[in-house]
Amino acid sequence: MPQLGTLEMIACVLAGAAVGLIAWWIFSALRTEDLQQDAEWRYDVNRINALRRLDTLYRLFQPVIQFLAKLNRSAFRASLPDIYRLIQAAGLPRYWLPEEFLARCDVLALLLAPAYAYACWQFMGPPGLVTATVATVLTSWLLRRRLRTHAERRLVAIKRRLPFFLDLLTLLMEAGSSFLHALKQAVTEFHGHPVAVEFGRVLADMNLGKARVEAFDNLRTRLCDDEITSIVASMIQSEQLGTPLSHIFRTQSDLLRVKRTQRAETLAGEAAVKMLLPGVLVMAAAVLIILGPFALNYFFFGLEM
Repeated sequence: MPQLGTLEMIACVLAGAAVGLIAWWIFSALRTEDLQQDAEWRYDVNRINALRRLDTLYRLFQPVIQFLAKLNRSAFRASLPDIYRLIQAAGLPRYWLPEEFLARCDVLALLLAPAYAYACWQFMGPPGLVTATVATVLTSWLLRRRLRTHAERRLVAIKRRLPFFLDLLTLLMEAGSSFLHALKQAVTEFHGHPVAVEFGRVLADMNLGKARVEAFDNLRTRLCDDEITSIVASMIQSEQLGTPLSHIFRTQSDLLRVKRTQRAETLAGEAAVKMLLPGVLVMAAAVLIILGPFALNYFFFGLEM
């Protein structure tokens, strides 16, 4: 009994030390000041400081994320440009590098790994560790897939409101406003919507001194969508040929509405085909429910009669 009490005391001391160490680590990570800038890597230091302010997980696990980012840079080198485009299309902070965002997904999956291991061990025993490993990898993949889904939904939201945004630009410019003033007013009117965020970045680029063609080309690169690419190409062409932008905006808004109608008709036609199999299954279930009792009555009682 004295030995057991000593072991329990040592275990309590170790557990308390571990809890205190974790609490000190979290507290020190949250209160750490920004990194000091140097002359050579000033932009990268500013980017890291911005991420530390915006994302608590990055602030807590910055060394781990940077280590995993190096591994991701080697393992997913070919897909990093596409992931960076998805980060921009999803409206996430521009400070994220694609390999760091993948590392963040990996850290979230690793944080859930102990819970997976415990649950699988309770239900399956030692073989459950393999299932927990698969669940951890699957969690990381789902988090990356969630980025693509979020980017696609945001792009759909932009394309739904873009005709109205272009109509407002057309009305303001035909009323005598300059393009910059009309764009600023339209961004203010659609405040909070993704279309206002993207065109607000265009406005910010032009206010920083970039040419109008370059600012719109950056918009096309960020979103990388066929319809938006067509609109931006028309704007750039009108800038080069001297065509009034109000005419371009009106034409493109009408074209977007036509494409939206065509897309709705296509989805409606596909819905009838997709509903065919569920309809057949429902009809089969209804037939079994109606005719099932008669069939059972015939097989079990009809033969006796």
